[in-house]
Amino acid sequence: MASHRRPKQPSRIRVTVLTATAAAAVALTSQAAHADPKPTKDEVKAEVDKLYHEAEAATEKFNGAQEQQDKLQEQVDALQDKVARGQDELNTLRGELGSLATAQYRSGGIDPSIQLFLASDPDSFLDKASALDQLTAKQAESLQKIQSKQRTLAQQRKEGQEKLADLADVRKALGENKKKYQGKLAEARQLLNTLTAAERAKMAQDDQRASRAAGERVELGNEVPASARGAAALAAAATKVGTPYVSGAEGPGSFDCSGLTQWAYAQANVQLSRVTYTQINDGARVGRSALKPGDLVFFNNTSHVGLYAGNNQVLHAPYPGAFVRYESMGYLGSFQFGVRPS
Repeated sequence: MASHRRPKQPSRIRVTVLTATAAAAVALTSQAAHADPKPTKDEVKAEVDKLYHEAEAATEKFNGAQEQQDKLQEQVDALQDKVARGQDELNTLRGELGSLATAQYRSGGIDPSIQLFLASDPDSFLDKASALDQLTAKQAESLQKIQSKQRTLAQQRKEGQEKLADLADVRKALGENKKKYQGKLAEARQLLNTLTAAERAKMAQDDQRASRAAGERVELGNEVPASARGAAALAAAATKVGTPYVSGAEGPGSFDCSGLTQWAYAQANVQLSRVTYTQINDGARVGRSALKPGDLVFFNNTSHVGLYAGNNQVLHAPYPGAFVRYESMGYLGSFQFGVRPS
């Protein structure tokens, strides 16, 4: 006789697990179907270049804050030395005043009328009275010196405290800009890691080849530099084509953008400040149509600087992973203005 028992129903727990698993599988399938395609090598390079430019802006601010910190530290040290010397002078003045007070006590501790009565002769008394007057005048002068020195010391201490507060603010900015720079570089590295090892190697080779080729076949035209100094700076920078970009580097074996321009002009005996945000004030500003070879040219909200080389070409240190090279002004981003150092 056939069995008519009802089949065992699956438990609620088992049904729930199966349902959740199926839902997850559907979701994953849907995500895979709609996932963004892997970026191409050219897309990765474009985004990496953008991140490098942003990193350069951060490192220029970092270098500027570093320079400001060094100057402030020198000012704080000088003020602290002044305060220490001033305190020594104040202590000396106080010692002199104490000596005068002792001398006055010894000479004038008795009422003048009694001194006259006891004096053996009037001339002796008058000599003592004159000496006492001189001591009193010296005391007044010493007191004035002490008061003046105390006021100077108070002002110097106040100025020192303000400089220390400024120094603390700059150090904070220094840390923030360094963190921002490192973050941009980390993003760039993550993007590069989406490429294969062969693609990364090819990208590096292409970049280095482009830098070498730029120095070999660039057409600079026949534009005349505005000055012998500009010509000398440009000639010095041209000897560094193919030199690697390194953040914060000032040469001669590696450079960042403002490090290259500062070094090049130093070879022409012209002292530029260290970073783009201060080099914008190191000469007279000129518009694009008035540029001459050797002029400084600033891009991207003055976060990048190079040397105008003629025929719309710029000689510059581009970004991490690249090398000093010539490039068209149109490639470098938003042109701000030129500066002609003097």
